[in-house]
Amino acid sequence: MRGATALTTRWLESTLEVARWENMRRAGRRWGWWGAGVGAALGLIVCAPAPWLAQGVESMSNGKLLLADASGTIWHGDAVVVLTGGRGSRDARTLPGRLNWSMRVAGGGLRLTLQQDCCLPVPLVLQLNAGLSGVRLAVGTQPDAASVMQPAGELGQWPAAWLGGLGTPWNTLQLSGVLRLATHDLGFQWVQGRVRMVGRAEVTLDNASSRITTLERLGSYRLNVASDDQGQVQLQLLTLDGALQLSGSGGVTPTGMRFRGEARASDANPGALDNLLNIIGRREGDRSVISIG
Repeated sequence: MRGATALTTRWLESTLEVARWENMRRAGRRWGWWGAGVGAALGLIVCAPAPWLAQGVESMSNGKLLLADASGTIWHGDAVVVLTGGRGSRDARTLPGRLNWSMRVAGGGLRLTLQQDCCLPVPLVLQLNAGLSGVRLAVGTQPDAASVMQPAGELGQWPAAWLGGLGTPWNTLQLSGVLRLATHDLGFQWVQGRVRMVGRAEVTLDNASSRITTLERLGSYRLNVASDDQGQVQLQLLTLDGALQLSGSGGVTPTGMRFRGEARASDANPGALDNLLNIIGRREGDRSVISIG
């Protein structure tokens, strides 16, 4: 090719080469921005500060459970655990010491480990896994890193006075004693937007007492929490021993919680618990009726 034709051909080749170079440069720039964005996102996730986790806990609990003075990251940190009556409440109770947590990928899902000297001497483990049937959260303990997760046994113990932080009626009752939580294959499943409980739990209040009565000891009590065949939560309250006799039953459904029970004084202490019975529920003769929902 000669003359004008050759010049035109060379010009087109040069133009196409420039266009290809521009496209490659734009593509490289886009990939660079994508890489920077992904790197920044991963860095943000890995180094996300502990206060972010504290804000999430506060939001999910409607301001009743706080992780105060949180330090570290969402993956490994510690904080002071506080119970309050909710946003705007003046009631608050803290647990002694600090709650330590660590979160990592393990067991095909996400594992959160909690430990606190006063209340969780054996690490509490929450294992979250996702599958075709939905999301499952398993609850158990793990004595050490080399052992497997234990699905049954006592999870922890807390001072009953801690409940005073929730406000009325706990701040009036001013309970003392020890709250214990034990579980057996306890877990929760999210299926089609609904939460189902599996397994069972026992909440025990040992050697309870209250400042509004002259008795040194009210007794010991247990709340059994179990799931039925439909995954609904069933509640049963019973008295193990003591001057204050408590009983009742109920459940938790998608529409809310319902509970019916009663409190009465033992035959040996007929008048010593009058003030307490007036606070616990609606007085009907020698008993106090407890009604929730």
